[in-house]
Amino acid sequence: MKTSVLAVAMWGKTAPSHSITAVMITDDQQTIVTGSQEGQICLWDLSSDLKISSKEILFGHTASVTCLAKARE
Repeated sequence: MKTSVLAVAMWGKTAPSHSITAVMITDDQQTIVTGSQEGQICLWDLSSDLKISSKEILFGHTASVTCLAKARE
């Protein structure tokens, strides 16, 4: 099965203050999950017209988040 992937810019004129080290898009393509070198996990809403808005930021990791994976149902 062939799937298509759209390119998405994660920011506008200014890059984020954290260093993104991992990216994952949910199966429904409505949420982007990013991991950072600073140990944060960020959730972003992705609209059908490819506009991104921040949703949540999760703290607690003491090391860089270098890999993201989804759990099975």
